[in-house]
Amino acid sequence: MRSIFDSRRTTGQDERMKIYTRQGDQGKTRLVGGTTVPKNHLRVEAYGTVDEINALLGLIHKKSTLHSAKLQKISTSILRIQSELFIVGGALACEDLTTLHQLPALQQSHIDFLEREIDEMTLELPPLKNFILPGGDEIASLLHIARTVTRRAERNCVHLISSLPENLSELDIYIKYLNRLSDHLFTCARWCNKTLGQPDQLWSRS
Repeated sequence: MRSIFDSRRTTGQDERMKIYTRQGDQGKTRLVGGTTVPKNHLRVEAYGTVDEINALLGLIHKKSTLHSAKLQKISTSILRIQSELFIVGGALACEDLTTLHQLPALQQSHIDFLEREIDEMTLELPPLKNFILPGGDEIASLLHIARTVTRRAERNCVHLISSLPENLSELDIYIKYLNRLSDHLFTCARWCNKTLGQPDQLWSRS
């Protein structure tokens, strides 16, 4: 099955995207722009993990709507973040600088928005003086899973960008975004637990 960031399209009268092409059966795929790379390429690992975050957030959004009155803030944020992750994935799937500049790009304003939401939710939470165990309500637990996948995506991006020439260092904003997103998801998990009446489970040394 093709990646959501695969640039290939069918030709002819029917311009609908074909789900299978058989071109990946030999363990290769195409980046944005058409370059063929093995499926274990650093770029594929990076944007594939971003896709994984997006899929998890889709599940969380579905579940959060079951508590629509209480968790509207989370539902709205998740939809926005899912769209932003498409921008992240598209950039990571593009190795040509000229093509990259033609794609939608993340801005500092996207990161600023995450930080504002973190600060707003933190004001409603008890001070964090201990490590907490991931868990609580099901939605909060899923947010913690999404947080850990986001950290993996961040590590993959660091690995990728460290292998690139300096003229592609502008991708650093994507590392910054993923770093802040993991903080945002952690705070969302705590906020959901508090909103749904689930206290944080503190880590115990014993």
